[in-house]
Amino acid sequence: MVISRVIKCLRSVRLRRADPRIPLAFAAIYLLWGATFLAIRIAVLEAPPLFTAGVRFLTAGALLYAALRLRGQPAPAAAEWRSIALTALCMFVATYGALFWAEQYVASGITSVIEATLPITTIVIEVLILRQQPFSWRMLGAVVLGFCGVAWLLSGTGRQGVALLPCLAILAGGVAWSLGAVLTRSMPRPRSLPLTAGAQMMLGGAVLLAASLAAGELRPLPHLTLHAALALAYLIVGGSLLGFTAYAWLLARMPATRVASHAYVNPVVAVALGYLVAGEPLTVRMLLASALVIVSVFLILSTPAPPAGAKAGLGITERHAATGSFSVTRPWPPRGEPNAARDAHRSPTEVRRLQERGARCSPQRAGVIRRAGG
Repeated sequence: MVISRVIKCLRSVRLRRADPRIPLAFAAIYLLWGATFLAIRIAVLEAPPLFTAGVRFLTAGALLYAALRLRGQPAPAAAEWRSIALTALCMFVATYGALFWAEQYVASGITSVIEATLPITTIVIEVLILRQQPFSWRMLGAVVLGFCGVAWLLSGTGRQGVALLPCLAILAGGVAWSLGAVLTRSMPRPRSLPLTAGAQMMLGGAVLLAASLAAGELRPLPHLTLHAALALAYLIVGGSLLGFTAYAWLLARMPATRVASHAYVNPVVAVALGYLVAGEPLTVRMLLASALVIVSVFLILSTPAPPAGAKAGLGITERHAATGSFSVTRPWPPRGEPNAARDAHRSPTEVRRLQERGARCSPQRAGVIRRAGG
């Protein structure tokens, strides 16, 4: 099923050969975000984890925010800054602080599979806790399947040399991200998704650096080796700036369900790179458990949209499945209804095309992801 979805995505890319940027953008979110887990692993083995995460997000966020402000985007209002600060604490400080710390002890491939559960935890919060989405047995089966895969993956922690506590920290960080993504929908925020992401990263990076100082990581100031510096540069440029730019560009031109295919491609790329480049162990149990998680994510993202009478317009949760590093939610109108803020700058033909595209997928689930990679 997962392979067929990726093939279908690639076919749609071939049908749009008039724009060669589309396959390049898909390659970016597949490969750049998939490789961020290994880059984090390389960086934190030679540099303090909170310092590394803080430098990454403060630098990338400041560059993105400054570029958009120079292009004329209005600054967030005071109420919007409060929302940005709260979501930055959930999505970047709690999530990436735990992730960067845990990758000192957990292989990048296993980390990517655990991070792939983000759509699963988001759906649990939306459906079972906050009741913002209608319940379905298919969704429940997908959630159970995904958590069984994670439990199976962690069941051999002692035998395979995988540290249980760091794995649980990654899971807890994912829950914090999902909670922040869901709560964001009821908060005021800027109309510009990239500007919001830049502000979130900038504030999150500043808090992470403050936490690094409090933890004693900056006494003395860390010395970055060549490997750590190159990995950090890749995370800033490849994972955060290029990956997110490609992701946002694709969302404006392709069905959201196609763009969301990175959620189950990124773990495959991360596991392969960890095994081939870093020599990380790979067992049959790990492969089968990872397959359960990926199939679970596929089932969630491919679930049909709720009927017109069901709750709609709850938004898209856009996140780099641990790879990119941005995730923000943006409102989406009920199927078939116009969105003046979104369509003000589009031609009538493009507006109709986007509305038709939205009716063919489930916006509430299609974006989840990315969390901008690791």
